Amino acid sequence: MHTAEFEALLEPELDRAYAMALRLSRNQADAQDLVQEAALLAFRGFGTFRRGTNFRAWFLRILMNSFLSTKRRRRPEDDAAPLSEELPNAYIQRQAHDGELSLAVIGGLEAGQVQQAVDLLPEEFRTVSALYFIQDLSYQEIAETLAIPIGTVRSRLHRARALLQRQLWAMAQDHGLVPRNMERPA
Repeated sequence: MHTAEFEALLEPELDRAYAMALRLSRNQADAQDLVQEAALLAFRGFGTFRRGTNFRAWFLRILMNSFLSTKRRRRPEDDAAPLSEELPNAYIQRQAHDGELSLAVIGGLEAGQVQQAVDLLPEEFRTVSALYFIQDLSYQEIAETLAIPIGTVRSRLHRARALLQRQLWAMAQDHGLVPRNMERPA
């Protein structure tokens, strides 16, 4: 086995993997356990890794599969919020489409506040958002990592952006970055 090669590929990915695990599990101890389990599984399966392909995507797929496996064992019920609770109003959709809201709002908020908005997303949207915005994976890499169609990735990212727009708008109003008399998301 190529232990040194595996370690050289894994080392630069550990911080990103931990950040991803923390977003998924929302608990530091669980995130550490998840990364450790994924690293062990990746080491055991390193013989199946095709050299020259994206190690990060391969490792994050293992991490995601490990998380999903753990989640199924602990809590099999679906915790996604109903669609009717997540649909933003027409104003926020229009602002999100024009890109004006994100530039105006995100520029005035601290990184921790933006991260808080991401963490509040329902799991299916939070996961795709974290892989896209934080792990910087392409749509195709996300689809492969989550074992879902690329169209599902696009749909979830679209919905996640809309939800983030609404949350960030409310935060901006709370912090005085946007006048309170402007239309507020439903």
